[in-house]
Amino acid sequence: MWSLNTNKYFAGILVAIWVVWVANFAGDLIIPNVDAPAGHGAAVASTTPAAAPEPAEPVQPLPVLLASADADKGARVAKKCVSCHSFEKGDKNKVGPNLYNMFSRVRGSHEGFSFSSAMTEMGGKWNFADLDKFIAKPKDFMPKTKMAFVGIRKASDRADLLAFLRKFDDTPPALPAP
Repeated sequence: MWSLNTNKYFAGILVAIWVVWVANFAGDLIIPNVDAPAGHGAAVASTTPAAAPEPAEPVQPLPVLLASADADKGARVAKKCVSCHSFEKGDKNKVGPNLYNMFSRVRGSHEGFSFSSAMTEMGGKWNFADLDKFIAKPKDFMPKTKMAFVGIRKASDRADLLAFLRKFDDTPPALPAP
């Protein structure tokens, strides 16, 4: 036998289902899903004029970006890095190596840190162009790196970060000429 409480629970479930259905329907009207299979929002998508694609961020050469880079903004971008890296002279390594004097030392050679074989085999010193590519998407620049960071997509953010990192070097490298 149904009790009053059972009726309340049943009505609550029906109302919740109805609210979700109405929200889904209203959402399809407001923001049509043009990738949806036929029959689900297809009528709305076909009657709505296609929006013009957003213009891509103009591609500027790295030297131009570095010339206008702001190290203070780079400090904010570097907050993504502090969980794995330290920056100050004498700081200990974390999950990643201390980045002080990064431009002045050979890749994969920081004392007390075990680098991936990909990093040590690459050799050489970091330059702005290589570091920009590495920060953009580490696994694309160095496929066998241990660094699990996905990267920083926006070029101006990477330039700001490079300006910030440049401050943490005994002999900061000269910026490339624009």
